[in-house]
Amino acid sequence: MQFPQNKNRQQQLEAFGRLLDIMDDLRAKCPWDRKQTMESLSYLTIEETYELADAILEKNKEEIKKELGDLALHIVFYSKIASETNDFDIADVFNGICEKLVIRHPHIYGDVDAKDEDAVKRNWELIKLKEKKDKRLLEGVPSSLPAMVKAIRVQEKARGVGFDWEDKAQVWEKVQEEMEEFHHEAASLKTKEGSQEKMEAEFGDLLFSLVNYARFMGINPENALEKTNKKFIKRFNHIEERGKQEGKSLAEMTIAEMETYWQEAKG
Repeated sequence: MQFPQNKNRQQQLEAFGRLLDIMDDLRAKCPWDRKQTMESLSYLTIEETYELADAILEKNKEEIKKELGDLALHIVFYSKIASETNDFDIADVFNGICEKLVIRHPHIYGDVDAKDEDAVKRNWELIKLKEKKDKRLLEGVPSSLPAMVKAIRVQEKARGVGFDWEDKAQVWEKVQEEMEEFHHEAASLKTKEGSQEKMEAEFGDLLFSLVNYARFMGINPENALEKTNKKFIKRFNHIEERGKQEGKSLAEMTIAEMETYWQEAKG
């Protein structure tokens, strides 16, 4: 696929310069902006990131544009705060990422061959390992990531250095194996031979193997689950709304009535 070269570079630079100027004004003149620290902004940045992810799932281009702007503001804000203590500024941030991209794309800016996406990923991870000689590969996965996202990143990083299954059939066999082990522990718990802890461990193994299979099938499991969450919420809201139309609260509805309205929502 060929991507067109950007023809609006001057406009982009002017827009970014305007944002930098506004940030300078806000930091100097606005009581709220002047009070902020990196720590006070961090949870807001996380919220903005999730809002962007939500807009992407909804395929809402206007919201994506807006949320990207919010994240850009946060990047500029952190850099402004750091510049006030002479730690770094926005130029250092951008030059840093530019240097990293050049170094980690030797197939573009060097003489390394990378014929496909997997080769690019392997080069990326190997270069990272060389850069961080005293760090283990998986230390690059933030410990604070949500569990499912962390599972995805752990598996991707392992694949980047060649530690992976050969084909999806093997991964599906692993899913079935983990399912059987979970069922065994669940059954053992009923007969008091097992434990809740063992069953939880097997369920974790099952989820991890399903994430792995999703990766082989080109599915982002986090996105897939969130789409199902949204679908469930929409259908459940329909049940609640239909109940109100009939003068009933959810607690007053029978399961048969709920099922009828659920099927109605699916239609």
